Amino acid sequence: MNFLRNFLASILGSLFAFGIMFVMFLIFVSLVSSGEDTVSIEDNSILELQLQRQISDYTGSNELDPFAGIFEESQGLDEIIQAIEVAKNDDRIKGISINNNFIMAGLAQTQAIRKSLEDFKAEGKFIYAYADFFMQRDYYLASVADSIFINPVGVLDFKGLSTEVLYYKELQEKSGIKMEVIRHGKYKSAVEPYLENNMSEANRSQLTSLLQSLWNSMILDISKTRSISESNLNIIADTLGGRTPKYAKQSGLIDDVVFYDEYESKLANALKIKKDEDINYSTLDDYVKYSNKKTLKSGDDKIAIVFAQGEILYGEGGPNIIGQGIINEALIKAREDDKVKAIVLRVNSPGGSALTSDIIWREVALAKKVKPVIVSMGNVAASGGYYIAAGADKIFAEPTTITGSIGVFGTVPNMTELAGDIGINAEQVGTNKNAVEYSLFEPMQESFKNQIQESIEETYQTFLQRVSEGRNMTMAQVDSVAQGRVWSGTEALEVGLVDELGNLDDAIEAAAELASLSSYGIKKFPKYKSGFERFMEDLEGASMQIKENLLKDEIGDEAYKVLKELQSFKEHKGIQARMPFALDIK
Repeated sequence: MNFLRNFLASILGSLFAFGIMFVMFLIFVSLVSSGEDTVSIEDNSILELQLQRQISDYTGSNELDPFAGIFEESQGLDEIIQAIEVAKNDDRIKGISINNNFIMAGLAQTQAIRKSLEDFKAEGKFIYAYADFFMQRDYYLASVADSIFINPVGVLDFKGLSTEVLYYKELQEKSGIKMEVIRHGKYKSAVEPYLENNMSEANRSQLTSLLQSLWNSMILDISKTRSISESNLNIIADTLGGRTPKYAKQSGLIDDVVFYDEYESKLANALKIKKDEDINYSTLDDYVKYSNKKTLKSGDDKIAIVFAQGEILYGEGGPNIIGQGIINEALIKAREDDKVKAIVLRVNSPGGSALTSDIIWREVALAKKVKPVIVSMGNVAASGGYYIAAGADKIFAEPTTITGSIGVFGTVPNMTELAGDIGINAEQVGTNKNAVEYSLFEPMQESFKNQIQESIEETYQTFLQRVSEGRNMTMAQVDSVAQGRVWSGTEALEVGLVDELGNLDDAIEAAAELASLSSYGIKKFPKYKSGFERFMEDLEGASMQIKENLLKDEIGDEAYKVLKELQSFKEHKGIQARMPFALDIK
C-alpha cells in the first residue's frame, strides 16, 4: 500500500513539474519573440507613476534577461529614478500622473523619488497627482506635484510621525521563556523590550528626537512645493486639518476635489487635447523596460555601485540579505577591475552580525587603499550598516536616513522556568570545567555571562576604533555619540557621523570628483538571480510564502507582527550590531 501511494505521488509530482516547465517554456518563447517592440511610447504621452509594489534600492536584474521582472516582488529604486530621468528628456512624455499609490518604501527612498520628480518639473513639464486616499507618505510624494486632487469621499492622512514598540517582559514571566540579554550602551534599546515593560526615558528621548528630525525634513519639502509655512503645516497636523477632502482643500494641502473622470479631463487639458480624446498613458513598468536600455552616463572609465541591502547575516547573502560572500565578491571585482576608478557603496541596512560587518569592513578598507570609496546611505544604515560604511573616504546620507546606533548586544533564550513547570529536568556531563556549554534548561551561569560580556565589550571597542579611524574622531568623541543611539541623517551630519546630505547621484558625483573623472559609465554590483530563477530553484519557498500569507490572514496583522519579531531572534546568532527593534514609522 505504501509503495502504491509513493508511486502515485511520484507520478503526480513529475506531472506537476513538467506542467510548470511547459508553461515557463511558453512564457520564454513569448518573451523572446516579442522583444523590445512590445514597448511603444506614443507622442504626447503621460508617464503614469503607480508605486504599488515593495521598493528596494536595487533588484539586480539584467535587462537583457528575457525573464527579468518575472516573479519579482519589488521595484528597483534605481530603475524608477532612471525612468524619471529619461522621461525628463523624452519629448514624447509631456507630464507625469502620480496615481493612487500606496507606496511601500522608506522615507529616504520616497525623498529620493521626490527629488527626481522636482528635477523633472524643472524641465518645464507638468506633474499632477490623484488619489482616492492619501496615506501620509503618499501625500509627501504627491506634494511635489503642480496640482493635487482627491476623490470627493476620499481621505488624506496628515498628522505627524509615530512609531510603536512592543514590550515582552510580562510575556516572558507568564510563559517561562526568557531572553537573557548581554549588552553595551545605555541607548542600546534593541534589547529593552525583553528587559522592561515600559519604554525608558533614554529610549523615548532618542525616538522623539529622531521622529522630530524626520518630520521636520518632510514638512520642509512640503512647505517649499505647497507654499504653506512649516508652522501652518504643524497646525494642520495637530488639528487634523486635512481629514476630509473639504478641509484638505481649505488648508491648502490639495488643489481640488474631483472624481477620477474629472481628473482625466484636467490631464487632457494639460496635454492640450479635447476632453473626449483618449489620453496616451505609459505605465511605469513599460517605461522602465524602455529606460533601462538607455545609457545616461558613458565613458571608458567606470564608477562601480555596490548595493548592500537588508539584514547582515553570516553567509553568502542575496537580494535582501547582506552576507560577506556576495558583497565581498562584488567589492573585490570592483577593486580589481582596472576600468573601475571609484566605488560607491550603497548601504540600506539595520545591521545584524557584528562578525560579518567586520569582514565586510575589512574588504572596504582594502578597496579604499586602491581607489576612492564613497558611501551613500538609504533608508537606514545603522549599527552593522554604519559599521561597514564607517571606513569610506566620504559618507552621504539623506536627511531622512536613520543611522548611527553604534553599539552591540547578545541575546540568549532560556527556558528554565517553563522546563520546571512542565516537568523537564536536564542533566549535563562533560570532561572539563568549561566543556558543558550553555543549556536552555538551566539558569545562566555567571562564568558564561562574563564570557559573553567580555566578547561584547571587545566588539564594542573594535566598533569604536573602526569609526574613530574612519571618521578622524577620538575614541571618546565616537563613544559620546555612540551607545547605540540612532540619529537622522540631518542629526548625523551635526555630530560628525556623515560628511554631506545627498542622494545616490550626489555620492556618484563625489566619487567622480575624487577620481578626477569628467566622463564615466556606471557598473552595478552584485548581480542576483532573477525572480524566475529563484522561483524555479525553490518552489518550496513559494509554498512557504503562501503559508505565511494564510497565517497572516488567520491571526491578523498585529499578531503576525509579534510572531515575526519573536521569530527573528532565532537568526541573531553571535554578537549583534543591530538597529533598535523594527522601526515602523507611520
